Amino acid sequence: MIDKKKLAVIHIVKKELNLGETEYRGILQQVAGVRSAKDLDEKDFKKLLRYFVRSKYYQINRFGLTIRQKLYIKYLVQQLDWTDEHLNNFIHKYYHKSKLDRLTKREAIKLIESLKAVIQHQNR
Repeated sequence: MIDKKKLAVIHIVKKELNLGETEYRGILQQVAGVRSAKDLDEKDFKKLLRYFVRSKYYQINRFGLTIRQKLYIKYLVQQLDWTDEHLNNFIHKYYHKSKLDRLTKREAIKLIESLKAVIQHQNR
């Protein structure tokens, strides 16, 4: 049985990927042979995450933005204490997109570097 933090990670990924309950349970069964994430052991947890990373589910949009990039951007935004509106304004100003989910993989990489620079500047 996996710990609560890893269980939370699975449920965050499920939510971010907009997986329905039936589809989610099917993936659990197919990848790890279980119907509930609570029944995963450490090996099956890693297997499930590898599956998501290598699958179509890992990309949020057709432009290549990945779930990992999105979650990391949200983490950086939290470090800056920005609201979603502030982030969307930043994205609109510098990337000419209306929101995070519309960025390409390359734009997300640039956004991550920009947010790191803002954090570094604030910490001076």
